[in-house]
Amino acid sequence: MAKGTIVKAKDLAQKMVEKFNLTKKEAIEILNFLTEEITRNLKSGYKVKIAGLGTFKVRERKERVALNPKTGEKVHVPATRVPRFTPAKDLKEAVK
Repeated sequence: MAKGTIVKAKDLAQKMVEKFNLTKKEAIEILNFLTEEITRNLKSGYKVKIAGLGTFKVRERKERVALNPKTGEKVHVPATRVPRFTPAKDLKEAVK
C-alpha cells in the first residue's frame, strides 16, 4: 500500500480472509462484532484494553464558553462525552 492510503474495514477483512481462511462475510462479522463490543463497553462506562494495541476509554469534556470565529460571539458549548484511544507502548514503538 502507498503511504497515506486509508485502510478500511473491508481491507482488514480481506487480510483476515487470507490469514485465517475465513469467508469475507465471516471476517466482516468479526470486525463488526469487535466494533460493537468496544462501543457497548464504552457506553457502559468501561475501558477497553487490548494488549499491544492500546486502551479505549471515554473522556468527559466540561461545559465551556467558546467564541464563534466569524462573529466573535460567545457560544455555550455543553458538557459531552467523547471516546479516546491511547496507544500501547508496543504500538508507539512500532510506528516510530
